[in-house]
Amino acid sequence: MSNLLQEIEAQIAGAKSAVTKSNVGTVTEIGDGVAKIEGLTDAMANEMLDFGNGIVGLALNLEEAEVGVIILGDYTSIKEGQEVRTTGKLLEVPVGKQLLGRVVNCLGQAIDGKGDITGETTYPVEKIAPGIVKRKSVSQPLQTGIMAVDAMIPIGRGQRELIIGDRSTGKTTIGVDTMISQAKANKAAEEAGDTNYRPVYNIYVAVGQKQSNIARVINELEKAGALDYTIIVVASASDSATNQYLAPFAGAAMGEWFMDNGMDALIIFDDLSKHAVAYRQVSLILKRPSGREAYPGDVFYLHSRLLERSARVGENYGNGSLTALPIIETQMGDVSAYIPTNVISITDGQIYLETDLFYQGIRPAISVGLSVSRVGSAAQIKGMKKVAGRIKLDLAQFRELAAFAQFGSDLDAKTQAQLERGKRIVEIFKQPQYNPYPVEEQVLVLWTVQQNYFDSVAVEKVKDFQEKLIEFFRTRKSSILEKIKLEGNFEGVADELRAGVEEFKESYA
Repeated sequence: MSNLLQEIEAQIAGAKSAVTKSNVGTVTEIGDGVAKIEGLTDAMANEMLDFGNGIVGLALNLEEAEVGVIILGDYTSIKEGQEVRTTGKLLEVPVGKQLLGRVVNCLGQAIDGKGDITGETTYPVEKIAPGIVKRKSVSQPLQTGIMAVDAMIPIGRGQRELIIGDRSTGKTTIGVDTMISQAKANKAAEEAGDTNYRPVYNIYVAVGQKQSNIARVINELEKAGALDYTIIVVASASDSATNQYLAPFAGAAMGEWFMDNGMDALIIFDDLSKHAVAYRQVSLILKRPSGREAYPGDVFYLHSRLLERSARVGENYGNGSLTALPIIETQMGDVSAYIPTNVISITDGQIYLETDLFYQGIRPAISVGLSVSRVGSAAQIKGMKKVAGRIKLDLAQFRELAAFAQFGSDLDAKTQAQLERGKRIVEIFKQPQYNPYPVEEQVLVLWTVQQNYFDSVAVEKVKDFQEKLIEFFRTRKSSILEKIKLEGNFEGVADELRAGVEEFKESYA
């Protein structure tokens, strides 16, 4: 009997050593942040591999004879013939509120010099998105503070809205304005002791951006007091392609923690064009077959599995939301290129920024014709629905008429009136950067336009009239703004609103 037990123990020990042996491989090739490893028979896709000395890699290519691994960190110390072990773990990043106000890399390690980040909770970088059953329809507004967006292209909590346009057309500014708007709303609710308001936490993922640009964004957020509500994930242009490929997934994992714990988060990917380029670089080094524009065949899946993780989930599944604003940079306004069309088809609408409008001084340079939100007025408060309904149509008609009117001098009175109104609407939607308006002030201005109070104001004076009108209501009629904010409607205060605007107009004249 004892011989039989000894034999069984020997077999178990042999099996254990065989498993251990099969989970140790050797580096056959190393370069450009990618290693080829032989002998890892039990490696799994996306598994973390241990190279020793604190260096880890991620198994991406599982081939018959070898495993292709991307290395996280400094790969220069890795040599051919070196041993590599499987860990049986997926790559995870720290998550939680302790990351707010911090700048981290794609592994969630602090790079802002403010000390290490402590916390036990981690989330896998790659995770399957919530299914249809877990999701809830998008109906709560996410106020960007940008009047042109909140009125014409409304965004809801849990939506994915693409920001697309050429280089230097103000794409990042829209993202930063939205983050500042959330922080201001969070602060206002805290000061007022509003327990019904759900704060929105920001995650800004910078992929392939210059460090000077990232520093400028951080500085603007700090100046506006928004950094306390924001996590910044950085994989700058000087980082490896591996880090740039992983950063958006790490940011999404941090956002999912808020969503799973009954909170709302906003994530901005700046930008996914550079993310696709980094993934192409990694894929070509791993010798994956290249397809259109040398991108690998799964570059659509790269962005779809990332953006699908944004959702609004039901009460039984966390009752939170993750809203995504991915940014895509086009070349010469070509939205029909490979990566732009991919991301357009994944998202729930796009905000298209036009270079021509930008150089005409219309900023934000939003194209009304090409921009759309597939959630629409479901993500607007009642008051905004009422006043914004016709504005988009008026503006689109003005653009058509303005193009047509260039060729004819004598226009009938109706057309002339439409052109004059359109000019004033264009002026109203101009907005300085990093200066978001609360929704009740936007409703006030748009209601004043709808009631024709701006028609008698000279075009060059419209902006001044608008700013002073807002200031007048902030200082003297704040109770009316408060009612619009609380009720989401202005029907109960329409008479007070009219009296207030007329009183202001008299003093302005």
